[in-house]
Amino acid sequence: MRLSELGGKEIVDYKKAKRLGVLGQTDLEINSKTGEINHLIIPSGKWGMRKGTNEIKVPWHYIRTIGTDMIILEVPENN
Repeated sequence: MRLSELGGKEIVDYKKAKRLGVLGQTDLEINSKTGEINHLIIPSGKWGMRKGTNEIKVPWHYIRTIGTDMIILEVPENN
């Protein structure tokens, strides 16, 4: 899968049955040494707000499935 294909996918926490947001084109935190994706960064504010003001950081290992329209997360109960 290409990085450009991740953009626009809806992000869902399946345990809470909660929509967390939509992944934009640049909403990833990448390890500069290894090139691995560490976190998804999900804006939690309304459209038009400045980036970085309200966001949720989700560790990459929480991802269970990346489908055609959405990314399904399994977030531990204590988060």
